[in-house]
Amino acid sequence: MQRSGDRGADALRPVRITRGYLKHAHGSCLIELGDTRVLCAAMMSDSVAGWRRGSGLGWITAEYSLLPASTHTRTRREVSLGAPGGRTHEIQRLIGRSLRSVVDMGGMGGEFTLNVDCDVIQADGGTRTAAITGAYIAVYDAFSTWRDAGKIKEIPLLDAVAATSVGMVDGVELLDLDYSEDSNAEIDMNVVVDGQGRFIEVQGTGERTPFDRARLDGLLDLALVGTGRLVELQRRVIAENLETLDERW
Repeated sequence: MQRSGDRGADALRPVRITRGYLKHAHGSCLIELGDTRVLCAAMMSDSVAGWRRGSGLGWITAEYSLLPASTHTRTRREVSLGAPGGRTHEIQRLIGRSLRSVVDMGGMGGEFTLNVDCDVIQADGGTRTAAITGAYIAVYDAFSTWRDAGKIKEIPLLDAVAATSVGMVDGVELLDLDYSEDSNAEIDMNVVVDGQGRFIEVQGTGERTPFDRARLDGLLDLALVGTGRLVELQRRVIAENLETLDERW
């Protein structure tokens, strides 16, 4: 099948990462995958929720939103509706779980909360997976800021975390679905992994057809191809201290 940009079935969309996008955030990153753009920001606060007090441990929480003009039709700001919708709530929890799985909460310098905000500027499929991948960079930079301020001695990250989507469209297994592919997928899956390729979360649905174990294994293998490339990019950005990175496959 013909894909946008003439990319192959196992190819990611072009990726662009811009660090330090926001002046006041402790860590921030604009991540672009094709036409999907997500702004991720991380800021430390000197308190934790009541249930966490007295533990001596930190916490990470995430918020996610679609900006009004990010989709084909205007999306109402959820603050005007009184509370996040079900989809938003589920994605926020996914982002938070994914980040917490690779952070040593005891190494955050005490009872501090790292607040991670992921705002979708433009949506063309894969916003939640882009948010997780970009949020990792923002979190790393926030912890770097925290360390440089003398609050911690070491960055309390145990590993990297990245995510991508896979699915089956017209019987073909595809990596990193854009909106047109995602909206027509027979099978749709979001996969979160750590830097060692171990699964953190798998969300898979037979949208139009059930799938067997062989199909599941094939899609997971394809997801590992994509997340492996994304983790490599994250490591390059950090190791080479890059402000921006562009990658095309």
